[in-house]
Amino acid sequence: KIPHGTAQCLISMGWLCFTTKDKGSGLGLASSHSIVKHHGGLISIDSELGVGSTFHLYLPASEDEVETIAAPIPTIIKGTGKILAMDDDLRIRTLTAAYLEILGYKVDTTMNGNEAIAHFEAACKAGNPYDAVFLDLTIRGGMGGEEVVKRLLELDPQVKAIVASGHSDIPVMANYRDYGFSGVLTKPYALEDISRVLSQLLPKPSL
Repeated sequence: KIPHGTAQCLISMGWLCFTTKDKGSGLGLASSHSIVKHHGGLISIDSELGVGSTFHLYLPASEDEVETIAAPIPTIIKGTGKILAMDDDLRIRTLTAAYLEILGYKVDTTMNGNEAIAHFEAACKAGNPYDAVFLDLTIRGGMGGEEVVKRLLELDPQVKAIVASGHSDIPVMANYRDYGFSGVLTKPYALEDISRVLSQLLPKPSL
């Protein structure tokens, strides 16, 4: 008899859970035994009354040779230009700026929509506009990317704005061009993601 409680065993990279609690969930012992037996393995149990039970699963190792497939090397395309990046998360602003600098771009960062618009307008008036703008879609307590891009388009109809968000299933991410954006990045993004989207939007640097 297995005392009430949850017994767990570690198999491969995950956990198989067994429970005798009324509202518990898990894989039944009979099913577990059948599956392990079918694969030529066995289950052993260490049980202590009032404490619980530990189930050890033993499965035969495969004798087949495993083909090692090398991970593809990310394609990094460097460029030149001036980029503005807006995000209310300091860590993301810092990481984005570092990525852009590695790729060869000059970068300014802002934490909200008002700052982004001010920077963009000042750059336009100075005759040194930004080549592209990264806009976080959601800014806590402030103007997000969807509203900011409308203001930027009024200042420069040719602005190349890239929307960034961790929510890939919302309309603005799926149909970003309909909202005035030229590109899209899903968080968390990597160096090669930024490299790819900018290489698609900006002219290639002359050699």
